[in-house]
Amino acid sequence: MKRREALKNIGLGAGIFIVGPSTLGLLQSCRSEPEYDWQPVFLTAAHGYSLKKILNIILPSTDTPGASDLNIPQFIDAYMDEVADEERVDRFQKAADAFARAFQTEFGKEQGEGNDEDFEILLKKYLKATPAKKEEYAKRNTETQDAQEQETPIELDVDAGAYAYLTSVRDMAIWAWTNSEHVGENIMWYDPIPGEYIACGPIAELGNGKAMSL
Repeated sequence: MKRREALKNIGLGAGIFIVGPSTLGLLQSCRSEPEYDWQPVFLTAAHGYSLKKILNIILPSTDTPGASDLNIPQFIDAYMDEVADEERVDRFQKAADAFARAFQTEFGKEQGEGNDEDFEILLKKYLKATPAKKEEYAKRNTETQDAQEQETPIELDVDAGAYAYLTSVRDMAIWAWTNSEHVGENIMWYDPIPGEYIACGPIAELGNGKAMSL
């Protein structure tokens, strides 16, 4: 199946993916692309730089592969460029731009000049905000989306947009990581030929507590 047809099996919305069988092949094809010479297609160079920094904090390389090891930035960029409909692309782009403005406001420099510590500060600010603050961000984001349906749309709220961007990127990254071939076969409980259903049995014989890779 062609790359674009495989990408169409994913639906992006509210952090939820609708997955078709061909999607795993797409993740593997992204994994095989050289990471060092990647140039974003949908994102600007600055947004691509920022995305890699963000994902390496959310999914760092440890004893398991991180976001960059699995080329998850490339996957997200390809999805937004080739599959997402106009409305989703517009929302994602506005949220990415809001994050860039939030970065500029916080540090007085462009996101393309940011270091790991800068991005860690912003991720903590938005993704580790209090439940009340997150609810406020979500409410402001909804109000801005409603306003965008008017004839004269308004600019996306900086904090609400940055929060929406980071939560979307996090959800996409976690989905891509858990569904990658490498993680499925080498980290999760992988049984290519599943046998009988065992309701009760020794944990050591049933994946040793690991989630099963589908």
